[in-house]
Amino acid sequence: MTASLGLGTYRCRDVARAAAMAAAAGADWIDTAPNYAQGQAERALAPVLARHPELKVSTKVGFLAPGSRGLALRAGVVAAGTAEAGHCLAPRYIGWQVECNRRTLGRTPDLVFVHNPEHGCSREAITDRLYLAFLTLEKACQAGLIRGYGVATWSGFSSGLFDVPLLLELASKAGGPQHHLRAIQLPLSLVNLAPIAQALDGVGVLADAVAAELEVFASAPLHGGAVPGLVTPELAELIRSGSTPAGAGLAVVASAPGVRRLLVSTDQPQHWSEATTVIGQPPVPLDTLRKVTDVLGT
Repeated sequence: MTASLGLGTYRCRDVARAAAMAAAAGADWIDTAPNYAQGQAERALAPVLARHPELKVSTKVGFLAPGSRGLALRAGVVAAGTAEAGHCLAPRYIGWQVECNRRTLGRTPDLVFVHNPEHGCSREAITDRLYLAFLTLEKACQAGLIRGYGVATWSGFSSGLFDVPLLLELASKAGGPQHHLRAIQLPLSLVNLAPIAQALDGVGVLADAVAAELEVFASAPLHGGAVPGLVTPELAELIRSGSTPAGAGLAVVASAPGVRRLLVSTDQPQHWSEATTVIGQPPVPLDTLRKVTDVLGT
């Protein structure tokens, strides 16, 4: 596979256990956010990151964990209504959250993703929201607080609210030709198949990311555990002979053009072992991927 395996912590019940398991298995990346695991994910990761300095880590800004809303209010970086809503991308809040992320993780994040910028945002407002976020993150990069930034979205690309060319335009406006926009993160799976189908034709978000040399992080590759139940034995055999439904679903995403990292959220050794096996095999051929998109549609 051209994609590598990373740990996503969104659905992990035991983040510390999952991180230790991933590190022991040779994973090189962990993705998290300050609101994951009831606001405790970053704190749980800190000891594992300290023991494994070779691990890279990405975190996010945007959602406020319930336990941090009071802190943000007392710091004066959000208004009461915004804290209650639980999501903020105002520059003052982003700057404060970056400092909190860094302190809690115990190290400089390799990437900070703008987390679901589409949340509660209109088409008219999204450009300004992203530009101000990028401007703040460029300043954080220049200050050495983070190494780069990206956009992690659930529906921003699929809804047409923004695209990679717009992100590049705004990053260049905020940071010049040497801007620090490095990656995008979006859901890709047999349920969210449209970006993969487009990439096979050389268009869409994945093709744009490749052209821009942005790393693509594929989140929710099993769509919250729904994919194995949707894969028939015939479909699994089409994708890869002898594969399990889960393995077949992961193989499609890991083989998609442009995907750099496959984020799997699990603290179960058997699930991690299966994902590792998938990543260690050759990619699913492009003509097979085309047959899968033809069978399932987009």
